[in-house]
Amino acid sequence: MPSHPETTWVILAGGQARRMGGQDKGLVTLNNKPLIDYVFERLSSQGANIAVNANRNQDIYTQYGKVFSDVFEGFPGPLGGMHAAMSHVETPWIGFVPCDCPNLPSNLLEKMYAAIDADTEIVVAHDGESVQPVVTLMSKVIFERLDQFLANGDRKIVLLYDLCKTKFVDFSDEHDAFINLNTPDELEKYGALS
Repeated sequence: MPSHPETTWVILAGGQARRMGGQDKGLVTLNNKPLIDYVFERLSSQGANIAVNANRNQDIYTQYGKVFSDVFEGFPGPLGGMHAAMSHVETPWIGFVPCDCPNLPSNLLEKMYAAIDADTEIVVAHDGESVQPVVTLMSKVIFERLDQFLANGDRKIVLLYDLCKTKFVDFSDEHDAFINLNTPDELEKYGALS
């Protein structure tokens, strides 16, 4: 297994963002920059090939990479974006990060790739206290399991991880790298600190 398998990193911006008042979260600004800009910069500085899962404002998101929407109707959450990526992206591995996580680790790709061995199907970040289920790297070999999982009405991403050969990567030394901004209040507080 090469240390850097051919991978597309997908920024998940397809949610309804109910806690953000329904605004398109990737385009909400933090210190006058859209949240997705921070995520894009973190990934591109690590050499990532980037695409975006978005269900609205797709014309704006095209500046960050190839854009595609969910295949499953009704906003099935991050799994919907992951499923859509597996339907649209050619590379054998696909990485995922949320669009509202402006402080991702600068060594994210390197550490995630290092965790892959011959039978690994999914790699997931762990901040030392809890799993970061949306910061993940998946092999396309799980597509049929994911498709069936969603067809059964399941939406809890951690349950999918139990069905696959999943490894967790320790980022406890960068616990704050996974702060995600879900509400206007969180955004304001984070903006004041950064």
